[in-house]
Amino acid sequence: MSKRIYSCLHSVKVILVAAIISLMFATGNVRAADTLTVDIFGPGQRKVNIILLPPQTLPEGKYKGAKDSDLPLPSEAGAFSEDIRKNLTFLPFLNSVPVGDILGGDPARGVKPGDVDLKPLRLSKVDLVLTTGWEIMPNGEKNLSIRVIGTFNGRTILGKRYSNVTEELLPLIADRYSSHLMMILTGRAGFFDSSIAFVRKNGKNKEIFTVSPQGRNLRQVSSLGGINLSPNWAPDGMKLVFTRLGTRQHLLCIWDKSTGKIDQKAFAGNTVIGPTFLPDGNLAATLTLNGDSDIFLINGSFKPKRALAKSWAIEVSPDFDKTASKMVFTSGRFGNPHIFMLDMASGQVDRVTRKGKYNTNPTISPDGRYVAFSRQTPLGHRIFVHDMNSGGERQLTFGPGNDEDPAFGPDGYFLAFSSSRTGEYKIYLTTRHGDAAMQVPTGVGIATAPAWGKATKS
Repeated sequence: MSKRIYSCLHSVKVILVAAIISLMFATGNVRAADTLTVDIFGPGQRKVNIILLPPQTLPEGKYKGAKDSDLPLPSEAGAFSEDIRKNLTFLPFLNSVPVGDILGGDPARGVKPGDVDLKPLRLSKVDLVLTTGWEIMPNGEKNLSIRVIGTFNGRTILGKRYSNVTEELLPLIADRYSSHLMMILTGRAGFFDSSIAFVRKNGKNKEIFTVSPQGRNLRQVSSLGGINLSPNWAPDGMKLVFTRLGTRQHLLCIWDKSTGKIDQKAFAGNTVIGPTFLPDGNLAATLTLNGDSDIFLINGSFKPKRALAKSWAIEVSPDFDKTASKMVFTSGRFGNPHIFMLDMASGQVDRVTRKGKYNTNPTISPDGRYVAFSRQTPLGHRIFVHDMNSGGERQLTFGPGNDEDPAFGPDGYFLAFSSSRTGEYKIYLTTRHGDAAMQVPTGVGIATAPAWGKATKS
């Protein structure tokens, strides 16, 4: 996010206009309790039906005293409603109900709970209703009020008011509100406040780009030419590390988000594969210091400290949980590539995958419980997830084409991956439950190797 846009967003006055009320969700529709929550981390989630009502202009501004039918909508109203609608489609536990499905059509004569006739919404099994109201002030300033109302008890679940709204700020407001709503419904946030780094092919070159999960803020990070691979975020979202394939050697590249500069480091052996950050700022990467391709711990001064995974075979693709107590990686030490897990405290290595003959690109959930990876099947590469508690495995994607490069999101619920299902590799999103994949807009060109990180306010 640019500093200019972020400073503009900070100028927006955000006022919480209603108490946030927790609701319990038990049967797919709210009927028997005051509360509604969504357990997205359970064995499966139920759908919550939500309806987005048409935007309205409020008479509190320069039109005070006018009839609602006399109030023109600002030009931004339709675009903002579309931004919110698109955001909600990325949350698989929400099901958007068209206004046309409601008996009698739009049931609202205003935007507050008492202004919406909830009876036809309940009959259509709608759980939540979202309203947007616009004020046009005498000085031309535009204010926006957004509410989500529970249809069972008629109370506002989340209400916010934004002042001095401009067209430039609309996507940011939509993202911020959607993030708040996800937090209230699930107890988790992060999706709308995160960023995905990936590799995009530009002609003969491959460069590093970043984009939000819903396709906003597409940005080219590197312009080094040649081949740049394997991006990975620092835990605070302020740096990216990746590999550059130089003419004579691999280079470890570190991009600083605050300055936009890229530092490049060389290592003995001339090989750097799959660099990744640990929470303490150290790095891990595959180096060939002694002729073998082993995973080494690299300190903040970019000096190799010790081998983390070492054998006669190739050891690659390290990834860590949020405490760096566990490291998953790929190794061919038993003949075929399989996924292994290292306990960082004891040094014990356990084998994770035992099925298939080609398992690669592991990613571990922040809590360390789940390991997702790509497995070669007779129909192509597919994404699987392994539960470290139960030992069970589940196939998450089914092609067509190849599905590869899984990356857990910061919340451990969403997964990004690359797929050739449309004939050209692009980035897609699913969940650890295997919900229908959604493509991330990444612009023109092949897009691969997603890495999901925390967004920053820069």
